[in-house]
Amino acid sequence: MSGTYSQIYIQIVFAVKGRENLISQNWKYELNKYIAGIIKGKNQKPIIVNGMSDHIHAFVGLKPSMKISDLVRDIKNNSTNFINENKFVRGKFFWQEGYGAFSYSHSQIGNVYNYILNQEEHHKKETFREEYLNFLKKYEIEFDEKYLFDWIQ
Repeated sequence: MSGTYSQIYIQIVFAVKGRENLISQNWKYELNKYIAGIIKGKNQKPIIVNGMSDHIHAFVGLKPSMKISDLVRDIKNNSTNFINENKFVRGKFFWQEGYGAFSYSHSQIGNVYNYILNQEEHHKKETFREEYLNFLKKYEIEFDEKYLFDWIQ
C-alpha cells in the first residue's frame, strides 16, 4: 500500500490586536506551551513557539492535509479563550486579523528555531514592524501597507 509522505515547515507570525504589549513574562511560557498544544492537537508538529509582548512566532511541521488558515484560526481562537478565561489581561484579549506564513527547507530548521528562541535578543536591534516588513521583502511577497497590522507609532 502506498501513502503520501511529506513535511512542510512553516513559520507563522501574528500580533496582538492594536499591537499592544499585553503578553506578560509572567504567563508567556504558559501561552507558548498552550499554543504548541493546539498545534499538536491538530496532528501537526510544533517545533517552537515564542514571541514578544506584542506578537508570536510559531514554527510548525505542517502536513499537506492541514490548511494554514485553518490552523491559524484555531490557534488564535483557542489561545484567545485561554487568555480570557485565565484573566491574564484586564478586559478582553484579541489577536489582530491576519498573519504571516513563511516556508523553509529542512536544512533551515536549526536557524529558524534559534531565531525564534532568541526573540528577545533579536528585538533589541529590530522592531516587530521592521522584522515583519523584512520577511515580506525577503520572500518577495507583494503587499499594501494599508492592509498590514495596525502599527503603534
